Amino acid sequence: MDINSFKRLPLLGILRGVNTDSIEPLMEAIISARLETIEITMNTEGASQLIKKAVKTSGPRLTIGAGTVLDMRSLKSALDAGATFIVMPVVINEVIKYCADKKIPVFPGALTPREIYEAWDLGATMVKVFPSGFFGPAYFKEIKGPFDKIELLACGGVTPDNMKDYFTNGASAIAFGASVFRKEWLAKKDFASIADRISEFTKNFSISKAES
Repeated sequence: MDINSFKRLPLLGILRGVNTDSIEPLMEAIISARLETIEITMNTEGASQLIKKAVKTSGPRLTIGAGTVLDMRSLKSALDAGATFIVMPVVINEVIKYCADKKIPVFPGALTPREIYEAWDLGATMVKVFPSGFFGPAYFKEIKGPFDKIELLACGGVTPDNMKDYFTNGASAIAFGASVFRKEWLAKKDFASIADRISEFTKNFSISKAES
């Protein structure tokens, strides 16, 4: 992952529960909607193979990482499969330190001020504030008061309508998952609906950026 490229379009799609037959058309749908960065969660069946196939299908058009990395075993499996960044729902010291030492972008999950600071201090690229929706955008403004240098990624409860509020209040990036990659759409292979939903995020970001 080129972190500077990500910061130019700081939107992260989270894929969970996708199957191998859907990877190719799903990658094309994501690319058509102008999203540039996705993660495939390691608690998805066959995650390593899915990452390999996604990397092969998308080539340089998408940056692909691994999410829900909970231990060193899944970390190494993800990296061997071609993941170029790592995301976690919690702070896992050895995973963060390994990624920081190897210059691999890493986004550990945290919620409380103490957790957020610890994640950053261990070497996080950005700290994924999860679940963001419970506290909302105002929480980011409060966190950025004492921790103005810490980069925050909002995850959980972010929508095309409220994403601007998260950025305005201090988020450096936002992530979205089940609200876009819906189980029923994946089951029906309704990739057009997924692309349309992604486009709401990418278009709203472009509009808000132009207004700022």
